[in-house]
Amino acid sequence: MAEQTQSPPAPPPLPPRLTDPVPAIAGGTALWLLAFAAVLLFARDQTTLLWTCAAGAGLGVIGYGIFRWQRSAARRGSRTAQSGLD
Repeated sequence: MAEQTQSPPAPPPLPPRLTDPVPAIAGGTALWLLAFAAVLLFARDQTTLLWTCAAGAGLGVIGYGIFRWQRSAARRGSRTAQSGLD
């Protein structure tokens, strides 16, 4: 019997809605902003919660900015950009 050396077929690519991180980034940031507003309205004396929500929202905005910057660099063809962001 001859041994087969054929590799299995490659899996199909994922649909764009599953590979685009923008909805997850925007959704997470929006949830932090919503939590910030809720703490501000209902638990104003909880400064630790307030600062935690503010930090989460701020880091979400900064992370989204860095993501957009890297994606535009990848689309431009910059050698220093991360790969797989287009």
